[in-house]
Amino acid sequence: MKKYLLTLCLITSLKVSAQQLNSTAFPQGHSHNDYLQAAPFTLAYQQKFGSIEADVFLRNDTLFVAHESREIDSERTLDKLYLQPILKAAGKNKGQIYADKKLQLLIDLKTSSEPTLKALVKLLAPHQELFAENGSIQIVVSGNVPAPGAFENYPSFISFDGRPNVTYTANQLQRIGLISQDFGFYSKWNGKGIPVEADRKKLTEVIRRAHENKKPFRFWASPDNINTWKVLMNLGADYINTDKVTALGTFLKGRKNAEFQAESFYEPYKPTYRNNDSKGAVKNIILLIGDGMGLAQIHAGLTGNAGKLNLAQFLNIGFSKTASSDNYITDSAAGATAFATGKKTRNRAIGVDSNLVASRSIIADIQETGRKTALISSGDITDATPASFYAHRPERSMQDSIAKDYLSGKVDVLIGGGYAHFQKTGTDQKLKDVGVQVSNQWKDLASLQTPFVLLDEQNAKSVTNGRGNFLADAFKKSIDSFKGHKPGFFMMAEGAQIDYGGHANIVSYAVTEMLDFDRLVGEALKFADSNGETLVIVTADHETGGLTLLDGNLKTGYVDGHFSTDDHTGIMVPVFAYGPHSLDFRGVYENTEIYHKLMKLIGK
Repeated sequence: MKKYLLTLCLITSLKVSAQQLNSTAFPQGHSHNDYLQAAPFTLAYQQKFGSIEADVFLRNDTLFVAHESREIDSERTLDKLYLQPILKAAGKNKGQIYADKKLQLLIDLKTSSEPTLKALVKLLAPHQELFAENGSIQIVVSGNVPAPGAFENYPSFISFDGRPNVTYTANQLQRIGLISQDFGFYSKWNGKGIPVEADRKKLTEVIRRAHENKKPFRFWASPDNINTWKVLMNLGADYINTDKVTALGTFLKGRKNAEFQAESFYEPYKPTYRNNDSKGAVKNIILLIGDGMGLAQIHAGLTGNAGKLNLAQFLNIGFSKTASSDNYITDSAAGATAFATGKKTRNRAIGVDSNLVASRSIIADIQETGRKTALISSGDITDATPASFYAHRPERSMQDSIAKDYLSGKVDVLIGGGYAHFQKTGTDQKLKDVGVQVSNQWKDLASLQTPFVLLDEQNAKSVTNGRGNFLADAFKKSIDSFKGHKPGFFMMAEGAQIDYGGHANIVSYAVTEMLDFDRLVGEALKFADSNGETLVIVTADHETGGLTLLDGNLKTGYVDGHFSTDDHTGIMVPVFAYGPHSLDFRGVYENTEIYHKLMKLIGK
């Protein structure tokens, strides 16, 4: 990602003037040689491209669309392939092609300028209101354009494609609708990485000069892949030249969900590494699960916090293999069941083995040692990850039944969302009947005494929708509740909504949840340093979304990501360990080993 940072800093100021040229901010797609697409005009129009290009030849007073003269077909005229579809689209939309912007129709003249332009004007003149300054189509003539001194000989609805190396008078510049140049004129870059510094300077300079003249800029013959599109955007190009209309359309339309920009940063906790590599006694165990958190999500969070994370303070790190018993790609149910029971199970199964037989939870073994227990989730407490620690069901969707299972799998502190399932099944009242304090109001947190259940639907909201410091506050309350308990405690706390952001394919969602989870990690490290007898394990059940980082800025906290799926992936996930016996968690191993390593530490 460092390869993009210089470019990002260099071009930030270039984009402002370009955005003033159109009611919809640049960049926009330019369908190069659009007539070669399976559905000329229509495909680019459906993708809301800002520019469409057609090569035209004049033959016998008719303008034909073709790449070479030998390809001319009587059915493929500018009128049939472009003008008539444009008129039809405008007719359906009260004279507008798009509701929020103009469409640029770039007509590349392949035959002599004067007769070809004369034929073009004749074809377009009856509909010139569409092409006027306030119309919805901008006609830009490219290719064999007339000399600048002859621009004034043509109607005002005709504008021209300028060149950076041509000096235009003020009047001539008014007739320039676009400035274009061959990408190869400045760089031989192949679309991988970024252009070398000398080429970047030339590329940004030519764009800067166009923007100084309040003209949008386009490179033609540029590499055509997702990395190039991003680099061209960073350089400040206003139109992205492509033959891959659908792919670029999807990329551009996804910009809102692909980017995260930090508004503030936080300073991670600085660990003392007290007993970090020791083999001393482990009194307390804190297991933090970032649901859906892979290395890309972690690095996106690191980037979004200006290169700093609490997770980045760990020294002892391993990797967990996540496959379930019946699938290469696990779900949260099977993934968390591996942590909770030490057994692989089928996807969607909760707290059971691969034969769907109930498996003893680590919670029961922990409780036998006299330790207190807590389960926390920033999602529904009956959902797969937290449920795997107290319930035993063949299907994760059985959330009412999962709530009832809590009656026989109680912990001292239960905090999350999902109160409706406890209420519907009467589980809340049955808990009260045996002396458990139960609330669905977050405001009651401070007054509750163990054992207690706090399930407030506000906890199931995202950070961006106002969840606040739920995870950190729930952690502190749990720690406070266990203060003075000599045997210690076990806590599992889940950052549930990193996963939600991956499923939604929204980078900002995933990053804000990642950063919220990392603040919880900081609290855990701080507590571990306070006594030297606490083991902190941070891991994930799986990665969600197949997140790839296309760009970022470690100074400004900018992240640009691309998802390959809206589901889980099979990639290994990291295991971070801090405190005594943290060395035990190095290496590469099955997710079930986390359970077995913990059981060994408690003497089971």
